[in-house]
Amino acid sequence: SMNIKENLDYCLNCKTKPCQNKCPLNNDIPEVIALMKQNKYEEAYSVLTKTTVLSSVCGRICPYTKQCQGGCTRGIKSTPVEIGKIEAFLSDWAMDNGIHIEKSTKKNKKVAVVGGGPAGLTCAAFLAKEGISVTIYEKYSELGGILSHGIPDFRLSKDVLNKTINNILNLGIEVKCNLELGRNLELEELTEKYDAVFLSFGANISAKMNIEGEELDSVYGANEVLEGKKTVDYTGKKVVVIGGGNVAMDMARTAKKNGAKDVKVIYRRSRKEMPAEVKEIEEAEKEGIEFLFQNNVTKIIPKKIECIKTELIKKEGDSRLSPVNIDGSNYLLDADLVFMAVGSKVDSSVINKLNLAINKYGYIDVDEKYRTSNEKIYAGGDLVGEKSTVAWAARSGREAAKSIISNII
Repeated sequence: SMNIKENLDYCLNCKTKPCQNKCPLNNDIPEVIALMKQNKYEEAYSVLTKTTVLSSVCGRICPYTKQCQGGCTRGIKSTPVEIGKIEAFLSDWAMDNGIHIEKSTKKNKKVAVVGGGPAGLTCAAFLAKEGISVTIYEKYSELGGILSHGIPDFRLSKDVLNKTINNILNLGIEVKCNLELGRNLELEELTEKYDAVFLSFGANISAKMNIEGEELDSVYGANEVLEGKKTVDYTGKKVVVIGGGNVAMDMARTAKKNGAKDVKVIYRRSRKEMPAEVKEIEEAEKEGIEFLFQNNVTKIIPKKIECIKTELIKKEGDSRLSPVNIDGSNYLLDADLVFMAVGSKVDSSVINKLNLAINKYGYIDVDEKYRTSNEKIYAGGDLVGEKSTVAWAARSGREAAKSIISNII
C-alpha cells in the first residue's frame, strides 16, 4: 500500500481515462489527480463535486476493485492506483478545511425528497446546488439510509458519515425526520405542495429463498439485523450466513466481532463470481470466517441446515456461471443461527399504495429520465431496481435531479 503522494505520482494520467469510464458516477479521476499533483486541492475537490457529493463515503466503501480501480491501466501488469484512498483523502481534507460545495443563486422552486439514503442525499444536493429549495423527508431520526442503518461502523465511521451529510446539508437543505410514507406522510400532500417529488426510500426487506424452515426463530434477514431492527445474541453460537455480497460479508463479520464461536458463509457460486468486494472477503478470512463455495442451502431444521454441492454451468445470455445442484451431494451442517443475505427487496405494501405504475419486477416504473407514471414524481435507487451499490444509487439521484431541473425551470 502506497501513501497518497506515491499514489498520485504512480497515476499515468491516461488520455482515455479508463478509471472514469468504470466509475458509475463518471468521476474525472485523472483530472482530480493531476490537480492534486500540483497541490491544487481546492480545484481538485471542485472537479470531484461536479459529479459526486459522497466521495468521502465512496472512497471507503465502493467496490472499487470492480469499478474505477478495475479499469486502471497500472492494474494490467501490476497493482492499480489506490483511487478510493485518494478520493477519501481529498474529501476529508476539503471537509476538515471548511471547503464547501459550490452552489448557484436561489430559484423560486421547491422539491421534496423522500428518503435520505445515497440516492436521496445526492438528488437533494444536486438540486440545492442549482438553487432549488429542497426538503428531505426521512423515516428515521437520522439521515444516511443504508449508510447509517446497514453498513457497520467498522467499515464506515459515524464521524465520516456525519461530516459528509453535514457537508451536503450546508447547501441549505431542510430535513424533516421521523416521517414515513403511508404512515404519517402522504404522497398526495407532497405533490400538491412541491414542484416535484423524488422517491428514494430504498429496499430494505431481506429477500427470501423460499425453502423449508425459513420461518424458524433462529433464521434472520441480514438486512433487518444490520439495520438494527433486530438484536441478536451471537455469544458462543455457530453461525451460517447465506449469500455472497457485501451484506453477507458485513453480517458475517458483525457476528464474528460480537462473539460468535464459528461463522461460515455459504455461497452457491465460486469465489471468482462473488459480488462482494475483494477487500471485504479478505478481511472476513483474516477474522477467521470460513467460506463454503459452490454450496447451496436446501432446508433449515432446528440447530442444523441441509446443504447441497453445486456445479457451475455456462448458460446462454448469462454473464456469470449458473449454479446447478449436484444430486445426492446433500449433507447436514450445524447451525444455531442462520442469516439470509441473498438480496433485498422493496416493501410492496408501501409501493402498492402510491398509485404509481409498477413494472413486472415489482419496482416503481420509471423512464430513462427517472420519471414515474405521475409527471411530478421521480424515483431512483433500489426503488427502481438500480444496481445496488452506493455509487449507482447516487448516480440515479444525480441524474434524476438534472431531469427535475430541466422540467421545472
